[in-house]
Amino acid sequence: MADKLIYLATPYTGFKGSREEAYHLACLKAAELMEEGYTVFSPIAHSHSIEVEAGWKKAPKSGEFWLKQDFAILAYCDELWVYKLPGYDTSTGVLAERAFAEAYDIPIKEIDYA
Repeated sequence: MADKLIYLATPYTGFKGSREEAYHLACLKAAELMEEGYTVFSPIAHSHSIEVEAGWKKAPKSGEFWLKQDFAILAYCDELWVYKLPGYDTSTGVLAERAFAEAYDIPIKEIDYA
């Protein structure tokens, strides 16, 4: 379990709520998985805080900007786990992450949102 590096994909701009709520939920799920012993990278937990601290909140960086960062990490991950928050199935980022994983034969798992 802990030997695998898990990439936790969650919707952000495509989330059916605020970006702050999407960030909060991604952090909570990442923390939960870490507590269970998984090694997890959450691009939303990583990127949202950088965007806010850098002052990019009023002029956010594009999805393409962030996907370049994210794909560099996803390429080294053992699995992509999609957290099925509202909007995950239409999220541009999650769909791109899923396509990347499929192209590089990275296994994909979906996690239900209760």
